[in-house]
Amino acid sequence: MIWNIAITILVGALVGWLASEFMKMKQGFWMNVLLGIVGSAVGFFIARLIGIHASKVSIGGILISVAGACLVVWLARMLTGRK
Repeated sequence: MIWNIAITILVGALVGWLASEFMKMKQGFWMNVLLGIVGSAVGFFIARLIGIHASKVSIGGILISVAGACLVVWLARMLTGRK
């Protein structure tokens, strides 16, 4: 149980950091974790809708998660009017 939480936080941080680098934004560790976890959920939801399946802890899973996190950042920017 504790290992699942630790891996979720670490992978979330990695995904959030990658998305923040792609989207040119600076934020702290916990915001990266939150962005990574939310982005992963969004990415896998959309991927499943279009018929793409990947393991969560794999290169494909990381790419889906980063794409979802970038989408979340883009949507947040559109809703708030920030660049």
